[in-house]
Amino acid sequence: MTDITYIRTHEGWLFLAAVLDLFSRQVVGWSMSAQMTADLALNALLMAVWHRKPTQEVMVHSDQGSQFSSDDWQSFLRANKLKGSMSRRGNCHDNAVAESFFQLLKRERIKRKIYPTREDARRDVFDYIEMFYNPKRRHSHANGMSPIDYEKQYFMKLGAV
Repeated sequence: MTDITYIRTHEGWLFLAAVLDLFSRQVVGWSMSAQMTADLALNALLMAVWHRKPTQEVMVHSDQGSQFSSDDWQSFLRANKLKGSMSRRGNCHDNAVAESFFQLLKRERIKRKIYPTREDARRDVFDYIEMFYNPKRRHSHANGMSPIDYEKQYFMKLGAV
């Protein structure tokens, strides 16, 4: 699942695109930019593909934003064995997992903060995702484990079968 949010800085907006794995809620790809372009979304998806290296078709869900309906996005999906899925117009609940992640980021880290620079915001968001959210933040969906620990447990059980 992928979506985009914005973060306030004194230099202007910083946009964050994130790709989340619905199974574990892990952020597997993300990208930040001063512009909300197709490249912002593509860079997040590229990181996700690089991390996961899918061998079978994987569904990528998004809203109907122009970034996700662009020719570049659609070409990337086809070239990487990804199947696009889009929310119906006006149905915000289809992207609830991504929206929940953004809400947690803003509530737990940003807290109505306006960063002095985009670089300050980038560093703080990086720290939140890579040093806290993925490895440490506990989720009720993941039996009280972090996304990384939930996946580790799943694959350990799978290997024992």
